[in-house]
Amino acid sequence: MNAAPLLIPPPRSLRLTGEVVPLPADGLKVCGAGAWPEIERLGAQRVEDAAGAHILVRLTGERFEERSTRGQAYRLTIAPPAGGACFARVEAHHEMGARHALRTLIQLARCARDAKPRHGYAWAVHAMTIDDEPSFALRGVMLDISRDRVPTMEMLFEIIDHLAAMKINHLQLYMEHTFAYAGHEEVWRHASPMTPDEVRALDAHAAKHGIELAANQNCFGHLTRWLERPRYAPLAETHGEWVFDNGQVRVPRSGPFSLCPVDPRSLQLVGDWLGQLLPCLQSPRVNVGCDETFDVGTGRSREAVEQRGRAAVYAQYVNAVAAIARAHGKTPMFWADIALREPRALEMLEGDLAALVWGYEPDAPFDEWCRVIREVAGGESREVWMCPGTSAWRSITGRTRERRGNLIAAARAGLAHGAAGFLITEWGDHGHRQQWPIALHALADGASVAWNADAAERFDAAAASFHLMNDASGRIGPWIETLGDLDLALRDGSMGERLLNATALYSDLHEPIDAKPHIGGDAANWQRLSAELRRHGESLPTIGDELVRDELSHALDVCRLAADRALMRRGAIEVKRRDLAVLARRIVDEHRRLWLRRSRPGGLNDSCRYYLMIAEELER
Repeated sequence: MNAAPLLIPPPRSLRLTGEVVPLPADGLKVCGAGAWPEIERLGAQRVEDAAGAHILVRLTGERFEERSTRGQAYRLTIAPPAGGACFARVEAHHEMGARHALRTLIQLARCARDAKPRHGYAWAVHAMTIDDEPSFALRGVMLDISRDRVPTMEMLFEIIDHLAAMKINHLQLYMEHTFAYAGHEEVWRHASPMTPDEVRALDAHAAKHGIELAANQNCFGHLTRWLERPRYAPLAETHGEWVFDNGQVRVPRSGPFSLCPVDPRSLQLVGDWLGQLLPCLQSPRVNVGCDETFDVGTGRSREAVEQRGRAAVYAQYVNAVAAIARAHGKTPMFWADIALREPRALEMLEGDLAALVWGYEPDAPFDEWCRVIREVAGGESREVWMCPGTSAWRSITGRTRERRGNLIAAARAGLAHGAAGFLITEWGDHGHRQQWPIALHALADGASVAWNADAAERFDAAAASFHLMNDASGRIGPWIETLGDLDLALRDGSMGERLLNATALYSDLHEPIDAKPHIGGDAANWQRLSAELRRHGESLPTIGDELVRDELSHALDVCRLAADRALMRRGAIEVKRRDLAVLARRIVDEHRRLWLRRSRPGGLNDSCRYYLMIAEELER
């Protein structure tokens, strides 16, 4: 048994006493707890008689505000029984804290079961005292289910179980067109959407595990899937040319993206959406989106923007959406990027709109953004959430260095400015092709930082894979950490262009095959990366979860395709185009197979087309 137990997230304080406590072989008994799923996960039963219990739970019953972390604090004491059966005692102010303590105990028990017998016991834990409390009261995860990948209900239930184990207490499923809105079948018919009954079932499962499932429906931008259809096209801001400019990249765009903010029918449509979605969820919150609306003022709202200013047009529309949310008894949340670019909008937005401050690089100015929001509020409190990302999308491998820096920067700024929540975002840009183990690993890092920001720089990758991927060796987590930085030198700017929100492998793979290469330097750099990828692939640990291993092997195949194609583009004559085409076709087939193990069929063809374009280009 290891001296330091594998725990995810890491507790604030853990003191070992040096003793070893044997656990009963005939099952555990818990006294003083409610009918919580954690008791079942322990393989225990709830009893009323404290004298015969192995685990005692004591609650003080104190009341705390939602934003207080004290309501989730606990002390877990494990010691040799003294004249009785009890070996573990839980003290907490509120049942939330007690459940967190039992989640920690579940992980300790799992470590004990998987450890080799020592000290003469087949199953034992170290005696210890843990004092624990989260850094952020609200610790959330946002999963993108609109960029093609909608998980199956079985997978969504599994995700909730994982999040609960990591002490996450808030979840959002980002939607654009993947809810089965009645009367709008033409938009979602082929997307395998969430139905109202499914959302209610998921909401109930989340609540059972102490997780608030909040609605997340974008109500302004990112609505191309709606606005490209004839019925909804008249509601678009523009069908012409515009520029997507987020301050980091300027990309010419054309076609519909945002609802027209000065068309009353836009709010009627939003009212229909929220009227159908919000009653399915118990959460008091709803994320109404409203991010990246860079086309506003380029089309039908141009005159209004010229007369009143972009900030005023934006704020008036967002306030109107927020009013719809309030009419359903919900507190609105919004992505704060547009308002931060035009602080006048912050002054005009209603005070109860919670600002979701997002950025996905280590140097994202979270501290400055929080300061601007506080200054504009003029002493009044606007709820702020820090929203870093997993760095898994647009990567194949994940981006370890950027993810770590991004999470830490968000946590430090959030603590300094009294942020109410910490929301880790997992997006699905370009077909949501990152494999689940890489995303889950990154979510574990985010959950660790959100719970214990003081230990943010000491992410236990081994604990993450041990508890979340049934990896008894604990080697998959560190392996994923290394994978995520294999092309770091090709993307960090030391060999040319610094890439934002993407790896070099991903970016070069999606460059036209005959375009002049500009990412990651010359063929020698890519040759070294190709060799490192092959060596790393050979070190992929063997684990019992065949699906996880297949998904990671698939990610390696995509990396191999990207690296070898990059070499071919740079004139490496030993790389044969025909062989790469065969590999690309095999990747398409495996992507389909793996997708259907965790996700619904809707969106799969859209996701595959990115790989199909690469295969067809190689075959020409």
